[in-house]
Amino acid sequence: MPIVKTTDLKAALAPRARLLGFDLGTKTIGLAVSDSSFMVASPLETLRRTKFMADAETLRAIIIEKGVGGIVLGLPRNMDGSEGPRAQSTRAFADNIAGKFGLPITFWDERLSTAEAERVLIDQADMNRKRRSEVIDKMAAAIILQNFMDFMRSR
Repeated sequence: MPIVKTTDLKAALAPRARLLGFDLGTKTIGLAVSDSSFMVASPLETLRRTKFMADAETLRAIIIEKGVGGIVLGLPRNMDGSEGPRAQSTRAFADNIAGKFGLPITFWDERLSTAEAERVLIDQADMNRKRRSEVIDKMAAAIILQNFMDFMRSR
């Protein structure tokens, strides 16, 4: 299944399928999963990146276990909306996993998602810096996925 436009992802999903949200970093991948009604995104885990094939196998196991039917991948745009090297790397990653999993993938603008996750963890969870660093990526993935689902429901 190809990379699809944001507005086309819902139509490409099987009934009761869940979404997997990604916050792709150079060292880690934050993951979040939706419920099957696309109401709530929950932080799932943070994977330490290794080699692509090993990461892909870990992701495949999660996709099967959670009943994932589509992927929302955070796209790191610059503040002016342009795309730099990190966005190009994210698009390349999407191309690679699209061929591996056969699931529809879309991008969601992730600008400020990590900052928002940090603010939530400080304000609401009162976490210290060390604990925040352990959960920030999966929280950012949940924010990316939740923002996408809120957009999808508003259409």
